[in-house]
Amino acid sequence: MKNDLGELKAICFDTFGTLVDWRTSIIGQLEAFGREQGIEADWTGLTDAWRGAYKPNMRKVRTGELPWTKLDDLHAMELDNLLVRFGVEGLSPEQKKHLNRVWHRLDPWPDSVGALASLKSRFILSPLSNGNVALLTNLARHAGLPFDLILCAETCRHYKPDPETYRMPGELLDLEPHQVMLVAAHNDDLIAAAGQGLRTGFFPRPTEYGPLQNKDFKAEGEFDVIGENIRDLAAQVLARAG
Repeated sequence: MKNDLGELKAICFDTFGTLVDWRTSIIGQLEAFGREQGIEADWTGLTDAWRGAYKPNMRKVRTGELPWTKLDDLHAMELDNLLVRFGVEGLSPEQKKHLNRVWHRLDPWPDSVGALASLKSRFILSPLSNGNVALLTNLARHAGLPFDLILCAETCRHYKPDPETYRMPGELLDLEPHQVMLVAAHNDDLIAAAGQGLRTGFFPRPTEYGPLQNKDFKAEGEFDVIGENIRDLAAQVLARAG
């Protein structure tokens, strides 16, 4: 079974870190904003702290501490806290909204678009991300990611690694779990997906967190496809799908 991808119909992609370089994109845009507004701040530290709050805030939703809250709103809540923490004062609501929507304007890794384009004629392509629909739609347009549809946490109102999130693509596309693959640069995401019967594909993004990267340098599970990079992974999938 592991060597046979002939029944594969859809490939879903983790997005932040796997397809887009969130850290470099956000630091660059926040630094540009600071220069334009004459605001000096530790924009790199703010970026890392913002991402550091990502899983804890989603966990509050998953455990019921917060009601369903889409990622844009979780990001906005955390940004308010971080602006105070990092001494950024006096921003208007419009400026805060502009900063929060930096997540809609992330740049792709240089090899992402080409790899997805090579897969598009053979498979249905979608994100399977904790982002919300508006965020991922705008991000796909900005980054040139050739998705066929947007599947995300907001679609089923569950954040990964809730099982409902991984079951959703097959249910909505009328496919069996083994006809869907999740591709990610994160071992924990793929292990959770495999537990719900999805095929899995791993490749590393060793600079995702910059100097803070401390995991996901290599595959740590028996995934269906393991690539040196996303281009290698795409080539393997196409060869094995026939």
